Amino acid sequence: MAMLDDDTIPLEQRLNLETGRISWPELQRYFARGVIIIVNPSQDLIEIAQQVTQNQTDVIAQLIENGQLLRATDEHALDWQSRDPEFWGVVVAPWVFVQEVLPRNS
Repeated sequence: MAMLDDDTIPLEQRLNLETGRISWPELQRYFARGVIIIVNPSQDLIEIAQQVTQNQTDVIAQLIENGQLLRATDEHALDWQSRDPEFWGVVVAPWVFVQEVLPRNS
């Protein structure tokens, strides 16, 4: 995670470099710690991470109120356990922001 400490790289680019695919089994330990935040597919994962990093509390509060950001629940975990999906994820400590990788329309 050293890249996030490099102030010579713009924040959006640093977050993009730190974003990657992660499977449900890899996320389980973060779920157990209660730090997974689900980002609605209509939102840009990097933009959300950037807003959190910049402490844009008004924007984040509005996203939560509108259901665009929510903490993962036991119901989510049971669903993910049954389907074993893959996610895009980015860490903005202490949170892990995830979006499920949706199938592409051919």
